[in-house]
Amino acid sequence: MFIDEREISVRAGSGGNGIVAWHREKFVPFGGPSGGDGGDGGDVVFLADEQLTTFGDMEQMRRVRAEDGERGLGGRKSGRRGEGRLLRLPAGTSVYDAATGELLVDLSTPGTEWVAARGGRGGRGNARFATATDQRPTRCEPGEPGQERTLRLELRLLADVGLVGLPNAGKSTMLSRLTKATPRVADYPFTTLEPYLGLVDLADARRFVLADLPGLIAGAHAGKGLGDRFLRHIERTRVLLHLVDVSPAEGRDPVEAYRTVRRELEAYGQGLDGRPEVVAATKVDALPEGRERDRVLSRLAKAADTGVIPVSAVTGAGLKDLLVAVVRALDSAQPPPQVPQRLPAAPDGTP
Repeated sequence: MFIDEREISVRAGSGGNGIVAWHREKFVPFGGPSGGDGGDGGDVVFLADEQLTTFGDMEQMRRVRAEDGERGLGGRKSGRRGEGRLLRLPAGTSVYDAATGELLVDLSTPGTEWVAARGGRGGRGNARFATATDQRPTRCEPGEPGQERTLRLELRLLADVGLVGLPNAGKSTMLSRLTKATPRVADYPFTTLEPYLGLVDLADARRFVLADLPGLIAGAHAGKGLGDRFLRHIERTRVLLHLVDVSPAEGRDPVEAYRTVRRELEAYGQGLDGRPEVVAATKVDALPEGRERDRVLSRLAKAADTGVIPVSAVTGAGLKDLLVAVVRALDSAQPPPQVPQRLPAAPDGTP
């Protein structure tokens, strides 16, 4: 199951208490204070892991707790520090404060660590309070409580190029031809129920990450079909690879299919309608050669206003030209935009 949203409660460990203790040793009647400090509480740390692509491993995880520090010991010995918790999250995770909706950190760089909850400081034992004028202090400090809060996690996949198009446009087949990914392929709508990532290796040692996203339908931006949740994963892509099925088998008008997806991108916002786009006419092997094929491609090219590359993932026709066009678009594309700084407000006005 693909899970890209999660609310989680994190609590760092509390610091251990300092203690009041006295040095006891034969022939040393006035040994003085020897109460040790409490150990610091453990931290809860998030780590961006590029090997993860979903929150699926966290499905049953609602609370993350780090260990409390131990109380101090006699003989000026400090208590043991509480063991921290390291939680691995998919690279591309945005962490929001669930109460305020404020963006706290964007874990978009693999290997980045962020302290989600900081452990409390251990309290000082009475040995810390000894002075020249107070050589037998009887006070110590309690440990500080660890930080605790509820966080909202949102995943936006890290990909250079996002495949978009209506269901059955050939996105999964295209991904399998251009990369080593093995998405499910079938001849019915919504075969792809979760995004897939694949790495495209080019002859000049260049590479880019390609994401296959579930097919959009009219009204997807408002939650219809597979909803707008998958549109979020296009936000980080620098280039859109728009696949339009031109085969007569589907009975769809390619121009209207193209415009339907463009309307959804525009309605969703986040600058998707202005993202660089490469348009590919898929399944051209199903079109008869001649005037009909030229007419279909000409109409689509006019609607796209960016040119159209005819391709066939089955025969491999046009795939080299397609990759050239994608690389050219990547070279001129801007860095991906920043993620939203706040969570969208609920209908009642709360975050």
